[in-house]
Amino acid sequence: MRILALFGPTAVGKTGVAIAVAERLRERGEDPVAVNCDSIQVYRGLETLSGAATADEQGRLEHRLLSFVDPGEEFSAGRYAEAAHRAIDSLLAAERRPIVVGGTGLYLRAALADLDLRPPVPPEIRDEVERDLTERGTEALHGELDPDLAQGVDPNDRKRIARLTELARAGIEAAPDAERLWTAELRHPTLLVGLTMERERLAERIDARVDEMIASGAAEEVRAAAEAGPSRTARAALGFEQLLADIDASPSPETVEAIKAAHRAYARRQLTWMRRMEDVTLIDCTERDATSTVDEIVGLLR
Repeated sequence: MRILALFGPTAVGKTGVAIAVAERLRERGEDPVAVNCDSIQVYRGLETLSGAATADEQGRLEHRLLSFVDPGEEFSAGRYAEAAHRAIDSLLAAERRPIVVGGTGLYLRAALADLDLRPPVPPEIRDEVERDLTERGTEALHGELDPDLAQGVDPNDRKRIARLTELARAGIEAAPDAERLWTAELRHPTLLVGLTMERERLAERIDARVDEMIASGAAEEVRAAAEAGPSRTARAALGFEQLLADIDASPSPETVEAIKAAHRAYARRQLTWMRRMEDVTLIDCTERDATSTVDEIVGLLR
């Protein structure tokens, strides 16, 4: 039985497609389960901010590795890989098809392959880097990275810049960029599907999603997490820092627009990364209805 892996940019509709595919697979006697590969949706209490599957959606398709980490806890790709491998292996042993779904490229790779992940750095180095990022900004630290590494990192990607800076200061060589993880290096046979969308249409969906996120209480989630003491990895959630700045008031129009811009920029990086994958089947959902998308995916699984 092959794993189905669904990847795509934020707001493209991955969860809806996963649910529709699962319903079709049940018609032919299967019992699929979704395995989350989004680095923020692992956090309990940030479901609205991260766009995690709702209770209704989870009722239609069981999800694993969703909302199981306290937001005060540091969580890494290495820890995720261990949990994802256990979940996927147990599902395959039970003859239940895993549908790995999410938009974090590193977590997708960690779920499907054995990655050469770097060890954690000492806490004092992490704290030092966080202070430098706060005081000097991401572009300043980006400029201090090894040029070969820096060219593949967005100057505004705080999380990636922090990690590479930490490794450099700890004297640990960064792992090589892993672009060839979809062939012989996979742990199990996998159908990798990338969902795409025309950028203007995707931007409209992102803006609508952020508006809904704000209306549904994302700011309240951030306030609760801030009171409890959020970890650095939880604070990496898109919109967290912007909403934290408005913590004593309703989000301003400027804050909302900044969050939308951050999501649109992230979606561009996701699309660029996805198109460099090997052996990925790209499905453009711009002008397609859900039925034809599901038909193609189920047909490929056959």
